[in-house]
Amino acid sequence: MGNSDTDRKASYEDASGEHGEVVSTISSSRNPLQPPDTSSEEPFTTYFDNKIPIPEDETHSCFSFRKLWAFTGPGFLMSIAYLDPGNIESDLQSGAVAGFKLLWVLMLATIIGLLLQRLAARLGVVTGLHLAEVCNRQYQKVPRIILWLMVELAIIGSDMQEVIGSAIAINLLSVGKIPLWGGVLITIADTFVFLFLDKYGLRKLEAFFGFLITIMALTFGYEYITVKPSQEKLLKGLFIPYCQNCGTTQLEQAVGIVGAVIMPHNMYLHSALVKSRQVNRANKREVREANKYFFIESCIALFVSFIINIFVVTVFAEAFFEKTNADVNGVCMNASSPHSSLFPNNNKTLEVDIYKGGVVLGCYFGPAALYIWAIGILAAGQSSTMTGTYSGQFVMEGFLNLRWSRFARVLLTRSIAITPTLFVAIFQDVEHLTGMNDFLNVLMSLQLPFALIPILTFTSLPSVMNDFANGLFWKIAGGILILLICSINMYFVVAYVMSLNHVGLYIGAAILSVIYLSFVMYLGWLCLIALGVSFLACGKTRHLGFAACPELFLLNNVDADTLVTR
Repeated sequence: MGNSDTDRKASYEDASGEHGEVVSTISSSRNPLQPPDTSSEEPFTTYFDNKIPIPEDETHSCFSFRKLWAFTGPGFLMSIAYLDPGNIESDLQSGAVAGFKLLWVLMLATIIGLLLQRLAARLGVVTGLHLAEVCNRQYQKVPRIILWLMVELAIIGSDMQEVIGSAIAINLLSVGKIPLWGGVLITIADTFVFLFLDKYGLRKLEAFFGFLITIMALTFGYEYITVKPSQEKLLKGLFIPYCQNCGTTQLEQAVGIVGAVIMPHNMYLHSALVKSRQVNRANKREVREANKYFFIESCIALFVSFIINIFVVTVFAEAFFEKTNADVNGVCMNASSPHSSLFPNNNKTLEVDIYKGGVVLGCYFGPAALYIWAIGILAAGQSSTMTGTYSGQFVMEGFLNLRWSRFARVLLTRSIAITPTLFVAIFQDVEHLTGMNDFLNVLMSLQLPFALIPILTFTSLPSVMNDFANGLFWKIAGGILILLICSINMYFVVAYVMSLNHVGLYIGAAILSVIYLSFVMYLGWLCLIALGVSFLACGKTRHLGFAACPELFLLNNVDADTLVTR
């Protein structure tokens, strides 16, 4: 690709569809998007050295199980984020605080998550680039670096929850003999498991993740069968949007469910994972087919994760809704549990996390329930830490254009997450981690706009997606969904800051809020222009539905010379 006017005009002609089946993108003099031509080398090397081929199936033109199987994998790896320890903790707290009343919120959040993951997958399939790579090409240096830092914070926060979850599971399985910091050190081993499996091929790695998901389904399914939740209440909670006699606590829990389900780094992860399949991006039919099968696979994967989440919510809704500390203390004393002191003998409503949740299950349903719960949490923690490592690789590689060895990249990204987690584990008791978990949930909620706004922006740009750009419906629906999700999470953040009851923290939060909101508004401005709100842009309206402002922080992949005025 050259930088001459002739090359740019030729690239524009490809993007505007004048060359039939060719799916291309607009080039520019600065960081041009690599044309998704299968004959050219991709600009970044990821884990996908050998891509999985897609078999031809002439006998089944509309749908082929052989092709679905070939495309199966990325969606299940992506769905791990819906089953991480943070999600499990949100589930059990939802059941203990609101019973079955918030199941419909969980279902709605999962459906919204599916629609957003669809956009992420389409970006990777159509462009051959994942979200971090597109951001690297489309945003200028300053906003790009800020965006990278925000996404890294989200990954670190998520990884801390996942590593702590694994450490808690190890502590429970060892009957408290292995301290929290010891469990954190043990989880470092998953880095080597990750490298070992990856060495033997992506399919084996995907099979391993499928094995971990199966363990979660079996363990949490065992708890579900043991507790026997009311099926009538379950169905009512799923399909009737209500929350009778709910207060602030239940509202905050509902907001927490949305924040736990929709994870910012998962958009970056999914857009990269779909690159592992061999798709000829110069052929619209193959691209369209890949989008279809990846969407079907994502539906199946998120349905499985949704069922597992339901297991956890309903178990705690049936067994521990409206229970008091005194109730649990008495049962644990009768069961001769060594953890009875966790629950003071008072009439306060029971508060649980993944550690206390395992303890109360053991008190009520026997030691087997405790250990099986811990095995499920360990599977959730280990699988999500490895997908978190993947996310870290893609984000750092895409934003910074790193060309390090695989081992060096894994070591760096795991160290970034493990180091602060180890300090927390050393200085914080395993029985009092709820405050840290709340803070990490707030941290990740703040980072959501930095994944959702770019994904909607780029999937709406014909210069990036060509004929596969979002139509009017997806632009409007996507904009409304992202506004809704960001508003819900902002409520969660404000509620958390207000609960701190410290004037100094209020002032600090106010200052940071101004900076934070300014950057979010900047990204939102670019997004609105990409969605077609052209009056927000300077200059004349152009072919792509927005005006080019080279002197501003616009999507400078498109410049004034490249575009042809109407």
